[in-house]
Amino acid sequence: MKRNLLDLKFSSLGENVGIARMLIASVGAQLDLSLNDIEELKVVVSEAVSNAIIHGYANHPDKLVQLIIEQNPEALKIIVKDEGCGIPDVEQAMQPAFSTDPERMGLGFVFMQSFMDDLQVESTVNQGTTVTMIKQLDNIQPSTH
Repeated sequence: MKRNLLDLKFSSLGENVGIARMLIASVGAQLDLSLNDIEELKVVVSEAVSNAIIHGYANHPDKLVQLIIEQNPEALKIIVKDEGCGIPDVEQAMQPAFSTDPERMGLGFVFMQSFMDDLQVESTVNQGTTVTMIKQLDNIQPSTH
């Protein structure tokens, strides 16, 4: 299996969450992942991209979200970047049920942590946030379809 790199920037519009989900599902299908693994990848990507749009950019549609997908024989790395407001306290933001928006459940980071093998969140107030998620591929069984 060769190394593959996808680097996509898109407007911070809610409808682009679906495009990000379709892209990661296509990558998962090429890797012959199970439907469950692909669903988990779709969840983590949609959570990270939604966080960038809703929290990072406060739903301002004229900003850019960057989705980077790096794949090699050992791992799949997904990076979601924004240049938004940043997270003042990353540790607090990663606590279950924490949200700055009372309409949101605050489980995005919980899903990312449980579905991925590694999660790193780097954020600087007024400069943006980078979420890096890694899924090890060497221990995943290919789908049997």
